[in-house]
Amino acid sequence: MASVGAAGWPELEKVEREKRRELVLQGLDEKLRVCAGQLPPQLFSLTLLNYLEVSGCSELREIPPGLGHLIHLQNLVLCRNKLRLLSPAVGQLRALRLLDVSGNELEELPAELCGLPELCTLNVSCNQLMELPPGLERCSKLAELNLSRNRVRALPPGLLCRQLSLLASLSAADNQIQQLPGDIGLLPALKSLDLSNNLLTDIPFELADCSKLKDINFKGNKVKDKRLEKMVNGCQTKSVLEYLRVGGRGGGKGKTITENAGKESKEKKKKKERKQDNEGDEAEDVGELNKMMLKVLHFSENPTPVEVNVSPGTKEVRPYIVCCVVKGMNLKPGNALKRFLAAQTKLHEEICDRRTLATIATHDLRLVKGPLLYDARPPKDLKVIPLGRKEINAKDLVRQLQFEAEEQRKQKKRQNVSGLHKYLHLLDRKENYPCLIDTENAVISFPPITNSEKTKIWKSTQEVFVEVTSGTSLQICKDVLDALILKMAELHKFTLENKEPEGVSDTEPEAEDQQEPLASNNPNAGTAAQLVLEQVRVSDIEGNLKVLYPSKTDLNFSSSAFAIMR
Repeated sequence: MASVGAAGWPELEKVEREKRRELVLQGLDEKLRVCAGQLPPQLFSLTLLNYLEVSGCSELREIPPGLGHLIHLQNLVLCRNKLRLLSPAVGQLRALRLLDVSGNELEELPAELCGLPELCTLNVSCNQLMELPPGLERCSKLAELNLSRNRVRALPPGLLCRQLSLLASLSAADNQIQQLPGDIGLLPALKSLDLSNNLLTDIPFELADCSKLKDINFKGNKVKDKRLEKMVNGCQTKSVLEYLRVGGRGGGKGKTITENAGKESKEKKKKKERKQDNEGDEAEDVGELNKMMLKVLHFSENPTPVEVNVSPGTKEVRPYIVCCVVKGMNLKPGNALKRFLAAQTKLHEEICDRRTLATIATHDLRLVKGPLLYDARPPKDLKVIPLGRKEINAKDLVRQLQFEAEEQRKQKKRQNVSGLHKYLHLLDRKENYPCLIDTENAVISFPPITNSEKTKIWKSTQEVFVEVTSGTSLQICKDVLDALILKMAELHKFTLENKEPEGVSDTEPEAEDQQEPLASNNPNAGTAAQLVLEQVRVSDIEGNLKVLYPSKTDLNFSSSAFAIMR
């Protein structure tokens, strides 16, 4: 069996022959079944490797002790497998800087993990961990720790200490953590803290001692202090920290307002509290006036609604799609367009899990000719104009991208690639490819790879058609679209509040600008503190409703910065 397995792994022979330093193995289930679920021993003789990724393998349950032979390894990615155990041999990888074991079935981590002196990034999210091993403070170079979506009930005491002076990002969302210790204030480099969707009732006073903290998220916790809870749900990092700094009612293990005011006379204390209450009420009134409105326009009330029909063929390829129209964006000032595109990239990496869970595509509504058809077609029959490229059929596009990826690997002598090339594996073994087609039979989207040059977003775009597709579930599409719309609202609010000089790209197509009536008829478009969200109806070929977004159950985020009118 071992010899059969070794003969079926040409990737390993190529890496050994060319003395490459990087190796990426993805979607190996067929090979693993032949090898009884075991990685070939040959892999662990490639001692020159400094980057190894083995991901997306549902047949992979364990990594053998031979892992410890890869002593030059600096980056080890073992995400989206079915690992139930992480070998203690990982402790022998003394040069390791990044370890990603997210998306597995791990219930515990080996204690040897805490002996990695060079470890900077540790991602153990989306597992079944109930605790972390003691001694993480020995990883003194740790800068980023992600343990979200586990079953952790408490942060280990050693994690919050001065030894971890470089720890800048700590994410522990979607766990069962009941208390944030006051020792959190001992992390001088902390910039980002995410403890959303836990069981916290108090936030310690000492959090305000983290002088570099820029981004905090405590949403989804039942904080006792209702004023503080409002700030938390509105993601008002500065307000939360200032509130804790002046002795606000954050509670927690640190000092409370009662302890801070112990030396004050009762009369002074009462006056101070009355003043704070009055100022707080005024601030809340002003906050209500400054809220950005997100107005939902129902499908039945829309004179020009967008409708998407879904063909039966998508069921076997990528069955789920949710869409929405967002009107009122202003992408002209400064770097507004770049911020918008960067936000999509970040969502693709995070909530979309590198497009494996879902893919986002945004289009200029002026250029979208409805009604639309979501279909699955053979690659040779699917013609698309990819962003920045000429028209090509999907089969040739994928072949071209594969060639470019191979050229990248040769030039850089590394296995991993960048850009669209890193998503090609998502189309493996697909006989048909998903696509969104307009009424002129033009492909405007080819998920999860690219959308079309024909409908791309320009600086002059004010009305955006958004689609989210997934092969996993309809709810994931909705969650991603919720997150995207919230981010669009935040970006629009930022643009309004920060006056930047406007500029129009000199590559804008004049003909398309002339088709946009709002450009001349509504000079205030994109300048109002309001976005209009138009419902888009997705139906099957017979006209039966599949999904209407946004519905009453969507966009139920709590925020002091936005208000939704349904």
